[in-house]
Amino acid sequence: MPKEGQFTIEMQHLQGYEFKVNFGLESMGEITMDELEPLGEGKGPNPSRVLAAAAANCLSASLLYCVSKNEPPAGSIKETATCTLSRNEKKRLRIGGMQIQLQVDGELEQAVRMKRCLDLYEDFCVVTASLRDGFPIDVDVVNELGEVLHNSAD
Repeated sequence: MPKEGQFTIEMQHLQGYEFKVNFGLESMGEITMDELEPLGEGKGPNPSRVLAAAAANCLSASLLYCVSKNEPPAGSIKETATCTLSRNEKKRLRIGGMQIQLQVDGELEQAVRMKRCLDLYEDFCVVTASLRDGFPIDVDVVNELGEVLHNSAD
């Protein structure tokens, strides 16, 4: 089971709706689905990291679809998802919150539909909307300079 604290995963949009995920497990070699010690052998991402990737992927795909409808421009979003682990009242380890950042490139930032989509895309993300029933998720969309274009709290 992971230790109490935080972890971050990173994703890179490749093309279409294909994303490459870095679970932060480079030292583990080949990535397979396996729980970390003491339950598994630590060969791959644990379910908490997969959940973070699912939330970031869902948000990115939703934004890309809203902005471009057809074929989104290749390599137009980079994502990070940082999960904070905490203990509940029974002292069981849980995901206490998630911070997701979507960094859009200049072409996507300048797209005609971008402003309107920033107000809509989160409503169509099934995973993130469902997870928010259990813990807070804060989402920032930033440009390549790091300027915030949208924050979910706004």
